[in-house]
Amino acid sequence: FTSESVTEGHPDKVCDQIADAVLDEIMSRDPQARVACECIATTGMVFIVGEISTNCYVEIQKIARQVIADIGYQSSDYGFDSETCAVLTAIDEQSGDIAQGVNSAYDSVDEKVQTGAGDQGMMFGYACKETPELMPLPLSLSHKLTRRLAEVRKNGLLSYIRPDGKAQVTVEYHGDHPSRVETVVVSTQHDPNIDLKQLREDIERDVIRYAIPGDLLDENTKILINPTGRFVIGGPRGDSGLTGRKIIVDTYGGSAPHGGGSFSGKDPTKVDRSAAYISRYAAKNIVAAGLASRCLIELAYAIGVSKPVSVYVDTYGTGKLPDEKLAELAQACFDFTPDGIISELNLRRPIFRQTAAYGAFGRPDLDLPWERVDKVELLQKKAAELS
Repeated sequence: FTSESVTEGHPDKVCDQIADAVLDEIMSRDPQARVACECIATTGMVFIVGEISTNCYVEIQKIARQVIADIGYQSSDYGFDSETCAVLTAIDEQSGDIAQGVNSAYDSVDEKVQTGAGDQGMMFGYACKETPELMPLPLSLSHKLTRRLAEVRKNGLLSYIRPDGKAQVTVEYHGDHPSRVETVVVSTQHDPNIDLKQLREDIERDVIRYAIPGDLLDENTKILINPTGRFVIGGPRGDSGLTGRKIIVDTYGGSAPHGGGSFSGKDPTKVDRSAAYISRYAAKNIVAAGLASRCLIELAYAIGVSKPVSVYVDTYGTGKLPDEKLAELAQACFDFTPDGIISELNLRRPIFRQTAAYGAFGRPDLDLPWERVDKVELLQKKAAELS
């Protein structure tokens, strides 16, 4: 099975990070704001659009330029420069038709006004025992490679590397168990004067063999580095970028389904984001509790309604209880309403930009609330009552 990752300098990820940086700045000043911010990037230009309802003012252009500089696009030689690129904005307020359903859910009861889901749709959470962080191994390795590309660029070890880059890892499985890495693909943007032979030697030594455990590589592993032979023109100059175009990179690398909604730029009333977080939280805790080796949870919502219209669990035959019982268990231990999710995961705060590159899940480098495994004892106790 194969999964890919991209660096923070990939044009789509530039857009995701700008959108989430705008969200974070607004959330830091107005936690109740409604934000749906999206971004397009191309040669010398960023276009930021969306619907934002807030009582604060933020300098969107300044935020965008800072993100671009932080990533490393600070030279006109790259065709994209934080100092000189145009930053255009077209922002409106959230639609009143949507706002009324979010402000007061259709199924609010007992005079208690509940937040309604900000849209219809289905969201998926997944966990498996392939890695310590309970993520699929091909994606975990791909993220390690792209993070290492950024690290060696920023610390000067391979100073000729530029911000744009990609990695792809194919893992061979025996049954459900990963056994070895079959193929590694790494493509990195670079200075025009670097020798390709040196680049390939450096990337194999300082990136691939540094990031991937040696026991997963063997003499038959195929390693492909910059297979086109040249990657000088990159970033938004080489390919236009768009928010939400790397949703499989953001989640499970294709090992589990994705409902289609992106995360970046959306406040937590948008269940595209918050329900994907709580479903990962539930699936991870079910696996950590020993109730399954693999667990997929799907939540589905109707716009303006607080409770999900369906909760589906699939453990691929590995569950210690029938899947329908685990679905009951998940609903008993987790609150899947927007208010419950926001409260449980403390989402009305500026924590989102850090998740806009290198994945939103399986991040031991970040203290993300949906990655906790603090429901294990509760799940085990409730499971004993159901069995």
